[in-house]
Amino acid sequence: MIDLKWQILIAVLLDLLLGDPPWLPHPVRLMGRMSGAMETVTRRWIRWPRSAGVVTALFVILTSGAAACAVLMLSRLVHPLLGDVVAIVLIYTTIAAKDLTVHGLNVYRPLNAGNLTEARRQVSMIVGRDTHRLDESSVARATVESIAENVVDGVTAPLFFATVFGPVGAVVYRATNTLDSMFGYKNERYARFGWASARLDDVANYLPARFTGPIVALAAMLLGERPIGSLRILLRDGKAHTSPNAGFPEAAFAGALGVQLGGPSFYFGHSMPVEKPTIGDPRQPLEAEHICRANRLMIATAVLVSIALAGTRAAAEHFWQQGGWAV
Repeated sequence: MIDLKWQILIAVLLDLLLGDPPWLPHPVRLMGRMSGAMETVTRRWIRWPRSAGVVTALFVILTSGAAACAVLMLSRLVHPLLGDVVAIVLIYTTIAAKDLTVHGLNVYRPLNAGNLTEARRQVSMIVGRDTHRLDESSVARATVESIAENVVDGVTAPLFFATVFGPVGAVVYRATNTLDSMFGYKNERYARFGWASARLDDVANYLPARFTGPIVALAAMLLGERPIGSLRILLRDGKAHTSPNAGFPEAAFAGALGVQLGGPSFYFGHSMPVEKPTIGDPRQPLEAEHICRANRLMIATAVLVSIALAGTRAAAEHFWQQGGWAV
């Protein structure tokens, strides 16, 4: 059998090489369809939106975890090597580092070529705001913010749960994150229905968001960015965000790149911009090149997180094999 830490490292390598091929029946898409179907059912049969949202969230999480567990157990019964392959594939499908890079480059190319209309269209696919009024700097800012925030959702958190709870833990995390992406909005439709999904995602990301920041600073040092600035802004602005978790990676990225994130943003249904807290110092205006720098920083962070978690897992296994705290 392949040890879990090697399964995780192989899964990360597969993601960096392959990303999310369109031909692969991705579990996240299945989770999304299941979540939408359950919303219809629970809203019809449960009178109170918050209760309906709780039932939906629990059903999707438990079903996803049970399905992953069943597939893993059945594959191991067939052959241990098949079980290892299935475990690697399950972890691989929860990671999204390559996809984040691709989305960032899809915005960078037209923006760098001066095609603002296409850049706006591309950035609208990765952010939940109205992009029609964004200028070049705002498009770059929205993209860098998306890369920074999603390094936790797409890399750090699934790897953390895979390290602690194995492939099933990674799948359960991805189900939780998918629920938040579908229902975690503070609008009239989802303010109460999405309450459970949003809170569960906040809890799941609490630790990963906080240890990601220092690793981003380390990645900045390796890439010749601003590691001291990254740590300084992380400590100063890490909590300056409406989300309890998103501010930490965004602050680390802003400090590393020497830019300011946050500020006014237009959202659908709002005629006036929504003022978000600023994160970082405006040492330089945001440009297309910052998207590529953010991508490199995200990939370096993914590699460092993988190594750190694998090392932690190995150290913990050695510790318990030696008798734990026994003298």
